[in-house]
Amino acid sequence: MAAKIFPGRFTAKADDEVIVFLIGMRINKWLVVHKWLPVLLAMPPMVQELYSQKDNGFFSLENFINFRTTLMIQYWRSENELYAYARAPKHLKAWRNFNRKVKDNLAVGIFHETYKVKDGAHEVIYGNMPLFGLAKAYQHVPVLPNTASAKQRLRKKEREPFANSRS
Repeated sequence: MAAKIFPGRFTAKADDEVIVFLIGMRINKWLVVHKWLPVLLAMPPMVQELYSQKDNGFFSLENFINFRTTLMIQYWRSENELYAYARAPKHLKAWRNFNRKVKDNLAVGIFHETYKVKDGAHEVIYGNMPLFGLAKAYQHVPVLPNTASAKQRLRKKEREPFANSRS
């Protein structure tokens, strides 16, 4: 099923601060499958859990895969909700399993980064795209004359007259 394409230029409206969480893994040694495969297989159940819980602070994610590395970008309502999920049973089980099975080998690497983006301190543009990234996580709004440039979109909330419609 093809994603719906929104013709034209759009941006994202996020009313509060945004928590952007990047998480991923890197396969360092392809032939040591038994060391990196458990790490890879631990993620889908956690993603399913995130989407099944309606009010856990998780909004959306994007996945990227290249030759050795996977990267998932997640959007959260607050750092406290992200931390609460990190302490949740399914995540803790996966983390403990990872540490027990593969923490001391060089076959796989893992990483995460967390960014706290203050209210209005972001700029995005989407041209002829399906819902994606911050606009999928928060609110997808058309670019207006006063939000036509990157400089105009990257401004403080008190100067933010975005359209209120959701596409």
